Amino acid sequence: MPETTPVTSAFVPELPALTAQAEKLIELGVHEIAGLPADQLRSFAKAAEAPADASGTLLAVHPEAAPASALAPLLRREGKPGFVVADMPDVDEFTPLGSVTLPEGPLYLVTGIDRGDHMANWSPDEALPALTKESRTPLVLTEGIHWVLQQPEALERNHCFMTIGSRLRKANGTLDSRTPAIWISNGTGRDGRERRNAPKVGWCWAGNRHTWLGFASATDRLAG
Repeated sequence: MPETTPVTSAFVPELPALTAQAEKLIELGVHEIAGLPADQLRSFAKAAEAPADASGTLLAVHPEAAPASALAPLLRREGKPGFVVADMPDVDEFTPLGSVTLPEGPLYLVTGIDRGDHMANWSPDEALPALTKESRTPLVLTEGIHWVLQQPEALERNHCFMTIGSRLRKANGTLDSRTPAIWISNGTGRDGRERRNAPKVGWCWAGNRHTWLGFASATDRLAG
């Protein structure tokens, strides 16, 4: 396992207030994707924002209501929309690991998010048990997308991240070797030159290491 220094990730601005996050999702039309009234997002965020410890908390829509394939195109960087790589047509079939439990209901909260820069150059197979030992839970793919929707600065060159809380289970019950990640396209290959610098939802092998990918995680998920 690679050596690591137990430090927090590079500086990322604090998340907006939950009520502001709700307005952002409404502006992007996420409530329509999820089939929810806009006022439901507003009332959920307002109620959840009341506790003093609500700062730094992410408002998330359950992937069953707003899947990754619908959220990825809403990402923006340098005016370019996000996209899912061509060889991941099954992106919405990546569901939470057995060790990852999402709250019931269409809306929930994610607390204590960290990009996991200190685990750069680890493989997903190495990172997952380390996160578990630290009592942290890996983000699922849609949570990672929600984070970048609210806080675009969370995605930067050489400091992107994996969302290994989502995996695809094959028909025989074993896990597919792909692990989802969010990074920035170089505009090469099947991405196309026009997508250079666009936010990209892709995947990496579970046993491979990448110096520019951390492992996004959180402290908890709450029903609100």
